[in-house]
Amino acid sequence: MGEPMDKLLLALDYGGTKHTAAILRVGEQAWAAHSRVYSPHDPDASYDQATMRSMAHGLMMQVPGQLAAIGVSFGGPVDAQRGLVRLSHHVPGWEETPLRQMLESEFGVPVAVDNDANVAAFGEWRFGAGQGATSLLYVTVSTGIGGGWVLEGRVWSGADGMAGEIGHVVVNPGGMPCVCGQQGCLEAEACGPALAAKARDRLAADPATGPVLAGLASGNPDAVTGEMLARAAAAGDPLALAVLDEGAAMLGAGLGGAINLVNPQRVVLGGGVTKSGDRWWRIVRETARHHVLPQTRVEIIPAAMSDDAPLWGAAALAEKLLNR
Repeated sequence: MGEPMDKLLLALDYGGTKHTAAILRVGEQAWAAHSRVYSPHDPDASYDQATMRSMAHGLMMQVPGQLAAIGVSFGGPVDAQRGLVRLSHHVPGWEETPLRQMLESEFGVPVAVDNDANVAAFGEWRFGAGQGATSLLYVTVSTGIGGGWVLEGRVWSGADGMAGEIGHVVVNPGGMPCVCGQQGCLEAEACGPALAAKARDRLAADPATGPVLAGLASGNPDAVTGEMLARAAAAGDPLALAVLDEGAAMLGAGLGGAINLVNPQRVVLGGGVTKSGDRWWRIVRETARHHVLPQTRVEIIPAAMSDDAPLWGAAALAEKLLNR
């Protein structure tokens, strides 16, 4: 039996386009080892599982000590109570997979599994921008829009494990179609690909309204990406600014509704779209403030853990298993 500092926590983050694994020594706040693998164009669940197992065993060979617990972030709906992956929206073959049971059988230690947004919320609360808050709403605005709640020091998953799905709150009735089957969901209106799609459509309809964006896309509206949109907006392009402003206002409206319902002490925003500049942040905050009751605090701040928030959250899940 090793000393407490020799106990190791294994953090696993199963993503749609990449997988990340890391080892944390209990009591420390820096990775002892870290590894990331980007997925091929058409992965399946078998590929994901084999890749993550290989990464995990490789990391444990690098770091001496006793593995004590595993925390897992998964990019899709999860039944956290049973450690069951319901499905992945991006990778086939994950339907009704008992991931916790599989990992406990292989590694012989307790395992906790949850949805990536919930886990990222827990990571920001434990190690990042949420430290010291009694209640936290975390929202990631990236390829999609997801959210997670931490209330009184624990992840709040809801009756069906679906709490925090702010991306599927309708903010524009009859608006853009969403992958969930609704129209006008926050995700369909304000995530990175949605903003780029709106910019492409408007640029194609009238190139003169977006001269900087047209230049970045070499005159081809179909080539517009989210990164180009952000660069054009930073350069003052009117079309790019209008698209980002609309997305920021819709996000602020969605956040305002969530704040009115639960009144969190802190709202933390992460993901690539949050790097759109001071103007984007100002509109998000002003719109959220406009939608909440005047007695309500509105503290909306950037995430601290960046793309590794789910991984740090997985470490926090593992740590919590030891502290039960």
